[in-house]
Amino acid sequence: MRRSTRARRSSGNARSKRLLAAVGALAVFGGVAAVTQISSARESPTRTRSVSSACVAPSPGATSPSGRGSTTRTWQNGRWVRNHWGDGQMSAAECQAVKAGNAAVNTLGSTVSCPDVAGTLPQVPDQARAEVDRNLELLQKQIAEADKRLAAEGRNGQTFINNAILRPLADKRRATLNRIATAIDRVAQRPQGLDQLAQCTVAANNGGQNGGQNGGNNGGQDGGQNGGNNGGQNGNNGNALDVLAKDCGNSKLQPHDGFQNGNRCVSTAFGEVGAAVNNPSLLITEFPDQVQRSQPFTLKVSTRNLVRDRFLAAGQGGYYVESSLLNDQGLVRGHFHTACRMLQSTGEAPSNPQDVPAFFVATEDGGGGGQADEVSIQIPGLPQSGIAQCAVWAGDGSHRIPMMERANQTPAFDAVRIEVN
Repeated sequence: MRRSTRARRSSGNARSKRLLAAVGALAVFGGVAAVTQISSARESPTRTRSVSSACVAPSPGATSPSGRGSTTRTWQNGRWVRNHWGDGQMSAAECQAVKAGNAAVNTLGSTVSCPDVAGTLPQVPDQARAEVDRNLELLQKQIAEADKRLAAEGRNGQTFINNAILRPLADKRRATLNRIATAIDRVAQRPQGLDQLAQCTVAANNGGQNGGQNGGNNGGQDGGQNGGNNGGQNGNNGNALDVLAKDCGNSKLQPHDGFQNGNRCVSTAFGEVGAAVNNPSLLITEFPDQVQRSQPFTLKVSTRNLVRDRFLAAGQGGYYVESSLLNDQGLVRGHFHTACRMLQSTGEAPSNPQDVPAFFVATEDGGGGGQADEVSIQIPGLPQSGIAQCAVWAGDGSHRIPMMERANQTPAFDAVRIEVN
């Protein structure tokens, strides 16, 4: 059996486990495609998330181990790691709160804009992390409260906004920022300049975000489809292959709209593919052989040639809408996913690829590059006994597995089996 630490792993059993896991690994990709997603959490979540008209209970595995919400941040290896639990599927309560905030903000068409705090902090010591996180959450609540008051009373004019909304908000933020600095100062060097992040402004919200997103989605689909229809369907690039289609020009399916719906035709261009030496790879480097039912455990994942800085929210129409992009070093920009599902059989391919997995999270932390690095994925436990297949795979900005230069290269995915007693 493969051990949970590198020093004790058996290479023969490890190879067997990976070969078995790889047989069904790609099938998990279809099984997780129906999970709603959101964008990265920021200090003002009410201005960056959109939700459906109905708030429903999240699917299994959609909440973080701490129960703090659909998106959480932890400090790992000198950087903040952002996890989109269930790929950002919100709880019913969180969804209702976001809807209420959006409704209030959209009444006036303007929002409160504040400087980012979390991204400017130095490494937060473990002893101070809980208090710092509490105050970061308080900063979010303060902005949400100011947004609601702006929506209700912003018509009273700029002087009122400055005196009754922005100035009290700055005072609250200054006190909260001071508590963050003091918490860190107790165990490490006090961060300087946080008080300069207290002042906020009012930003016009004239439909730019929603209009840009919807226009980009619709325009990109329409433009890509029309362009493909006019130029892509003709010819086979001189390769004498009987290519059946290069776009959606002759498809009987309706165009894909950026949301997670099947029976659609996607016209978004594949985009940029890197050189073979720069193609992304990843590996599950540490995992348990056995766990008890509902017992929390950790997977350690190492990635290379994957810049984890791009995550388009499928819940906002960001699924399959953006072409693949490389950075200046020719590396794929995206994120990676982790999913665990229970296998009904290890002797045949699963018959239920549509089922939501028991656990799913997307990780986008701004890290990653040409050198290998490692991220820890905290799994809160699996609810059933049996054999679990835990898979990890890279995604570009809108969740496709990155392209490879050659057909005989292994894509950036890995999978292991874990016995749940």
